[in-house]
Amino acid sequence: MLSANDFASASWELVVRVDHPDEEEQRDVTLRVSGDLHIGGVMLKLVEQINIAQDWSDFALWWEQKCCWLLKTHWTLDKCGVQADAKLVFTPQHKMLRLRLPNVKTVRLRVSFSAVVFKAVSDICKALNIRRPEELSLLKPSSDYFKKKKKKDKNNKEPLIEDVLNLESSPTTSGPPVSPGLYSKTMTPTYDPVNGTPVSSTMTWFSDSPLTEQNCNILAFSQPPRSPEALAEMYQSRSLVDKTKLNAGWLDSSRSLMEQGIQEDEQLLLRFKYYTFFDLNPKYDAVRINQLYEQARWAIVLEEIDCTEEEMLIFAALQYHISKLSSSAEIQDFTSESEVDEVEAALSNLEVTLEGGKADNALEDITDIPKLADNLKLFRPKKLILKAFKQYWFVFKDTSITYFKHKELEEGEPVEKLNLRGCEVVPDVNVAGRKFGIKLLIPVADGMNEVYLRCDHENQYAQWMAACILASKGKTMADSSYQPEVLNILSFLRMKNRNSASSLASSPENMDMNPECFVSPRCAKKHKSKQLAARIMEAHQNVAQMSLVEAKLRFIQAWQSLPEFGLTYYLVRFKGSKKDDILGVSYNRLIRIDAATGVPITTWRFANMKQWNVNWEIRQVAIEFDQNVSIAFTCLSADCKVVHEYIGGYIFLSTRSKGQNETLDEDLFHKLTGGQE
Repeated sequence: MLSANDFASASWELVVRVDHPDEEEQRDVTLRVSGDLHIGGVMLKLVEQINIAQDWSDFALWWEQKCCWLLKTHWTLDKCGVQADAKLVFTPQHKMLRLRLPNVKTVRLRVSFSAVVFKAVSDICKALNIRRPEELSLLKPSSDYFKKKKKKDKNNKEPLIEDVLNLESSPTTSGPPVSPGLYSKTMTPTYDPVNGTPVSSTMTWFSDSPLTEQNCNILAFSQPPRSPEALAEMYQSRSLVDKTKLNAGWLDSSRSLMEQGIQEDEQLLLRFKYYTFFDLNPKYDAVRINQLYEQARWAIVLEEIDCTEEEMLIFAALQYHISKLSSSAEIQDFTSESEVDEVEAALSNLEVTLEGGKADNALEDITDIPKLADNLKLFRPKKLILKAFKQYWFVFKDTSITYFKHKELEEGEPVEKLNLRGCEVVPDVNVAGRKFGIKLLIPVADGMNEVYLRCDHENQYAQWMAACILASKGKTMADSSYQPEVLNILSFLRMKNRNSASSLASSPENMDMNPECFVSPRCAKKHKSKQLAARIMEAHQNVAQMSLVEAKLRFIQAWQSLPEFGLTYYLVRFKGSKKDDILGVSYNRLIRIDAATGVPITTWRFANMKQWNVNWEIRQVAIEFDQNVSIAFTCLSADCKVVHEYIGGYIFLSTRSKGQNETLDEDLFHKLTGGQE
């Protein structure tokens, strides 16, 4: 039997700092503990000694030196490695955080600082009514991100609090299940599927949500356009190397906010990180679609993604249309005249889901792979040779293009066969100049083969372009996405088709427009205001009949059709190379790009990837592909974990299917993205 003296010698003093939110100063509490006392017992002793009657269930122990939470309450102090010199803090797991949303609104809500970021983002998205939270993450901005804004606020003497939407009662806490808010697929549409506005009759079903009707409107509606002066302050001319800095600050999804040094009430950016937007549905996704539109809009206006002047005017026309509809009285009136019976709507929705849409020609699609055959012009760039296109007879079958000198020689030996699987497809179009070109960058052993095709008219271009896009992903024209892709390309071309006969420059509606609000500052400098307004109104004619949600979806589709869409850039040094290169990470491939010229050097597809890992000692990412191709690189513009997580995250998202319920396999995500650090 141990005597009291023996017990005393086996025990020791542990000092714990109590971070009590109601007290201005933190206070230290000294406990006498032994190594075999479990963490739960330490917290029990602590609460007894503090002797304040309150709910302590959200409090946990944070170990400052080790920068980790002690959440396994059944573990003993010995097992955790806690000794007398440990600096422990007894602090709430949920703290306030300010999040800058894609629409540049800041929301302030209570977030778990102890859960991994993947789980914290999931809870945040539930509170904000954004489905598919796996597509978003938190980005820590560079130190100068908010400086210009603060300067502007100071000059205007506007209090910053006006910009903050306070959701302090947000239900992102543990314990009871998270309130669904407006986030529910079991109900009939919580949003009007035509204009994307909340349907007022459903608001009462979710009265426990922090998203009141007013707050929901702030997140689901487009904000008024910024002034040209504000845009000029935010705008920075960016080279490709500058763009690599934009994505350096993504937080590690496998670690908590506290472990990554995030402070209470710090400001982070909530952004769509992965550019694969699954199951966008206007019935449930008003907030998601609007935030996605806003992220796309800012990327265009601040030139974070490149587009032609012609495309910039289409984006401007859509922005103007969306801005006009968002501020009009009809949209703000939530009483819908033609309310559909809710049960009937739910049943018809279920019927479509069960039947999986129309499948009349399913067998025909499987057995009969279509082909395209037509006269096109071809050009292969060579040094010191002018661009001269030559006509050939082209045949597109499966995922390959073969071409012949004449149609009559189709049964014979082709001039060349181009395998498009894994290639880069870039539009080379000027509708006003009747130029419909397709640029193909085809991967070969020592880099990329560059080939230009030229079509005669819109329909031919849409068919061949859609076939090339699908072939690059390893799909044929028998795939169900081929016809929608053709229609999507045609609709985008029609938006570009300006009506030169229009005389809108002097219309009263045009005179009220401030055109510099809708284009990048660099584009605005090239044109006089009246000239720019006339060109935007010209493009607006092609979108004027669209509903609000249709215009937002069309904007997102047009953004997705840009050559640079979905590419996230990092500055890297490849093993064996003497110079830095840029690595472009996309949803289905990696691209090595020359940092000086911006020209793609080679492409590797995830579909051909056998394995990837990280050597944490030298911070090097190594990837093995089919046919004994292997690459290795170190990351210079960000931590290698960020790039590793991007690759694993895209592979994880590719496993989603509509047949699944909306619960995610979080363990699989961490297995694919966490690495074996």
